[in-house]
Formats: sequence, C-alpha cells, structure tokens
Amino acid sequence: MAPKRPKGAGAFPKVVESPAPARPDPDALYAALDLGTNSCRMLIAQPKGSGFHVVDSFSKSVQLGSGLERTGRLSRSSMARTIQALRICQQKLKRNKVRRMRLVATEACRRAKNARDFIRQVKRETGLTLEIIQPEEEARLAVISCAPLVSTKTEQLLVVDIGGGSTELVWIDLSSVPRRDRPSAIMRLHHGFHTVDSPFPTAKVVDWISVPLGVATLRDQFHDVEDDAARFALMSWFFEENLADFAPYKDEQAREGFQIVGTSGTVTTVAASHLGLKRYDRTKVDGLRMTSDQIDKVIRGYLELGPQGRRRDPRIGEDRQALIMSGSAILQALLRCWPTDRLSVADRGLREGLLYAQMSADGVLEDGPF
Repeated sequence: MAPKRPKGAGAFPKVVESPAPARPDPDALYAALDLGTNSCRMLIAQPKGSGFHVVDSFSKSVQLGSGLERTGRLSRSSMARTIQALRICQQKLKRNKVRRMRLVATEACRRAKNARDFIRQVKRETGLTLEIIQPEEEARLAVISCAPLVSTKTEQLLVVDIGGGSTELVWIDLSSVPRRDRPSAIMRLHHGFHTVDSPFPTAKVVDWISVPLGVATLRDQFHDVEDDAARFALMSWFFEENLADFAPYKDEQAREGFQIVGTSGTVTTVAASHLGLKRYDRTKVDGLRMTSDQIDKVIRGYLELGPQGRRRDPRIGEDRQALIMSGSAILQALLRCWPTDRLSVADRGLREGLLYAQMSADGVLEDGPF
C-alpha cells in the first residue's frame, strides 16, 4: 500500500519577511549646512547616545568665492552653481521632513559686497534661509566638532580649522579640568568662549583668531609667482606674519601635554598621503595622529612632485590638487610655530559642530564618553 500523503504537502510555505529598518523619527532629525568659500556641505542626523547617526549627507565643490579677491563680489556663475547645489539640499531636507536645522554661510558671504542680495536670491529660489555667522561662532563650532578627538592627557590644546576663505585658531587651557572630563569640557563651549557660571570644570579659551586667509584666498594672493617652491615659501611666511596678534604666538610650547587638532581638507589629504591611500577612507583618517616630522615629509614630497606630479597623484585627487599647496603652506607655518608629536586629524568640522551644538542645547545627547 502506498504511503499516505502527509497533510499539507504541496502547500506553499508562508513568506517570512524581514522587517525593513525603521525610518528615523522625523521629530528626532537635525540638519546642518555649511556654505563655505569652496564647498557646500550638509549633514542630516539623529541623536544617538552622546553622538549622532548620519541619515543623509551632501557635499559639492561650488567655488562660491571664485573671483572674490579681485572684485569683492560673488560672481553670477558662482552664485548659479551654489543655488543649484542648494536646491539638492532643499530636496533632501524636504524628503527627510527635517524640522530642526541651521544653515550657515561663512567667509565668502562675510566679505562679498553683494552677499545680502545672494541670501535673498537663495531664499526666493530654494526656500532656504541662510545665516551668515561671525568668525567667533565659526571657530567655536569647529572646536565643538573636535571634542571627541581630545586626549584626556591634553593640557594645552590648539584647534585649527583651515577653510577656503579663512583659518580659525583657538587655544584652550585644560589643565584645571579633571582628565576624564576634558572632552566634555570642550563640548560645553557651545555656550560661548567666555567663562560662564557652571557646576562643571570649564575649559579656558586663552585666545582665538580668525585669519582672513584660507586655501583659496591665500592661493589667489600669490597666483602671479611662477616658481612653485618660491610661491609655497612666500605663502607660508605670509600666513605666519598674520599670526602676530595671536597671544600664544609669542610663547614657546612644550610638546608634553600639548595637542593640535586640525580640521580641513588639507589636513585629511596630508594624512591620506602619509598612509599611502589610493582611495580616501574616512575610517582610517579621522582621529589619526601624526608628528610634525611626518607631516613635513609629506609636504616635501608634494614639492618634489611639482604641479604636474601633484595633478596625477591619486592620493591628492583632482578636486584638491589646486589648493593643496596653499593649505600645506598654512599647516607648515603652524608647525613651525608649535611643533608637536600629536596632531590629530579631524575629518569633521562646522557641520558636525552645528549638529552637536543644536543637540546639546536641546538636551538630547546623553552624558558619557563620545
């Protein structure tokens, strides 16, 4: 006798669907947009523990400050490029239903005679309201973004943000803050650089400066010098001359207990070159520590390559090659003043500072290590 067919044989199995990842709660989303002299960059993120999780991002070279040194105005073509990029940002904000945001513009808009007209045009054509922030706030936000990279052993800290149109330097004394609280003390600077009443140990801002020279503006000032090495040397010494009003410039700094945190495309490119990366990898670059000697070796290698060699070097990249030597000139000037064994490379900056500041002010970040 043939065996009986089991009950249910031939029936289709039930489809088991894996649940799709939960869409972030729109109420918990924050956005930060940084419109600089060269780039338009945006992050959309949600708070996560003592940090945040990036949901969406945007970055594009718009060269808003192209020709600004010569004319004092934003050109029609640069404004058109920028507005095109801002339309993409507006679409991302709308798609993610972001309600909490800060959209800021920096040095190019601070200096341009027609900046207000441009801000109104942006509002009219994209619906976005850009806010031109002052150098002190730009410096403060750069410092906040780097808080997770501050070592508990650091007593004197220099945070450097090399931008397209300006460079911000902030010197911070952490010697009176207990070691484990030093990164958190940096984060609390979102209130301002001046001492505020606080039950917590506070970081003391010794001095800060915004030098109106960045990778684009410094390059443009010396574009008529044909010799590559001579142009580099002149840029470096000229930048150092502009540090004369920065109080710590007059003091020699011991390497022990001293840390520089550098945030910029220049610093991350130098780090990628040091590592020999053919393709940029943020996870290998962000937080990397380099000595003055290692950085100097990379910069000397750039000079040996010459303009044509740098253009072909995959570690530098097509977008960065035109600006890498002016940025390196700034970096070399800083290391000439304050050589260090602990320059921390930060692939972060104004956008991250804007997010941290908004989330800290709203009380949505947890206390604890970053």
